[in-house]
Amino acid sequence: MGHRSESSWVPSVTLLVGIGNADIAALLLGADGRVRGDADMVFAGQPVHPSGAVRHKNGSLVLALHEVEAEVERIVIAGPAITGSLAAMAPDRAVVVAWLIAHPDDANAVVFGEFFRESGGWKFTGIGKGYASGLAELVTAYGVEVAEEEPVAAPMKKAFPGAMEKPVAEAAATPPAAAPANGPVPLTGVVKVPMHAPPTPGGPQATRGGAGAVGEPVAPDPSVFPPAEREYRLLEGWEFGPVFEPFVVTGTGSDVITTDARVPAGPVLVEVAHQGGGYFAVVPLDKRNKDGISLFSTTIPDYRGSTVTPAPEDRPLRLRLEGDNDWVARVKPVAAARRLEGTLLGYGEEALLYMGGAADLRVDFKGSPGGGGCVSLWVHEVTGQVELTHVGRTLALNTSGQILQTVPIPEGPALLLLTAEGPWSLTVRELGF
Repeated sequence: MGHRSESSWVPSVTLLVGIGNADIAALLLGADGRVRGDADMVFAGQPVHPSGAVRHKNGSLVLALHEVEAEVERIVIAGPAITGSLAAMAPDRAVVVAWLIAHPDDANAVVFGEFFRESGGWKFTGIGKGYASGLAELVTAYGVEVAEEEPVAAPMKKAFPGAMEKPVAEAAATPPAAAPANGPVPLTGVVKVPMHAPPTPGGPQATRGGAGAVGEPVAPDPSVFPPAEREYRLLEGWEFGPVFEPFVVTGTGSDVITTDARVPAGPVLVEVAHQGGGYFAVVPLDKRNKDGISLFSTTIPDYRGSTVTPAPEDRPLRLRLEGDNDWVARVKPVAAARRLEGTLLGYGEEALLYMGGAADLRVDFKGSPGGGGCVSLWVHEVTGQVELTHVGRTLALNTSGQILQTVPIPEGPALLLLTAEGPWSLTVRELGF
């Protein structure tokens, strides 16, 4: 997965940008920091920029950074004042921007952040500037002429119209087969796990903290994880563990969360993100309500990571989170983990699925921000359900400091659990025999 904070480089590719339930807009600015005309504002009522490089789609934005006109120096992302997270996803589904947003006091509209040119490439910086008078005041500050009889706020709905969609290149894939409404999930074909569908009565909801209690429902937050529906294929004989709607909780500081009935027993994917610096840890609680083996323990700023842990059969999965700032925790099917194909870039801990043949895996670990840092890789060979036992488990790598090393991995399917205190890249080279 990607790991970005303010003023960080982003790839010059097509990005899908979204902020939870907000219907957002883009302002394309010249060197003077102003739009060249009203056409440089892209929103629901004006969904495509004349250049075609910026498009509004289902409340989100598609930014083809490599196609943006040379005269455009900055792309401002703005919308209604909310608390949430701005996430930008590349075509390979890597999250390259993750920016947590706090609701500014007395603001009705916010500039969340901007993409800007630097040294021939693009960077992103978070802003979070609020405008008390709303969107009309915001867009006027960037040179958009607002007619009094045409309220600017109308196109920017706070109601989320639907799940964010993938860029056109991604959407061109073969449509997935629908899962049956009742009965078992098929072992072949494609299953879609909705990542951020609006909460419905009796349906999946995110909760805000509260020691695992039902709490006050809030609209699911994209946090720093891929905001689109993730498609994944089930292999015959391997169900990747249970399939269910994601369970999402947001909170601040230290807390205990308890999953609800949607999370069945079996191996599950746990994704977390923690804003800012300080210590952050996630520990499962056993049936005596005591700490188990830690899932995450880090001081990396703006941390994000994923791993796999078993959900117990006789009780809900309970997790103790210890942190100083805002965080998001997700419990999802193991099948929602990223696939290890070609070259993947990431930061920190991540669970990956490998489906290819026997291969050499090139590991490029950059080390921790302060130097040193540890990296390890466990490979779990899978037959049938995912099992996190010593059987079929191999410690392929365990070292410290910056490395560039090749390790062998067996034929998939396999679950890879990578732990790294810094940025890394993995490159698969199948043997072909």
